[in-house]
Amino acid sequence: MEVVKYGPIGAGFGAGLVALGVGLGIGKIGVGAVESIARQPEASGDIRTTAIILAAFIEGVALFGAVICFLAMSN
Repeated sequence: MEVVKYGPIGAGFGAGLVALGVGLGIGKIGVGAVESIARQPEASGDIRTTAIILAAFIEGVALFGAVICFLAMSN
């Protein structure tokens, strides 16, 4: 009987979900930033800085998720 390992499949699925979540999160940040800058153009520098920092935090979480998926794949 052949043993089927589902680790790589699960890791790929998990990495895909991480990428989907990151895309949605950064998209929401972008939409909010553009709407805010359209409402208050004088605050565009502060809004842009905040949006970039928030996007970096989301990317950090994505990196952790991808590392966990690759670790799950190797086991």
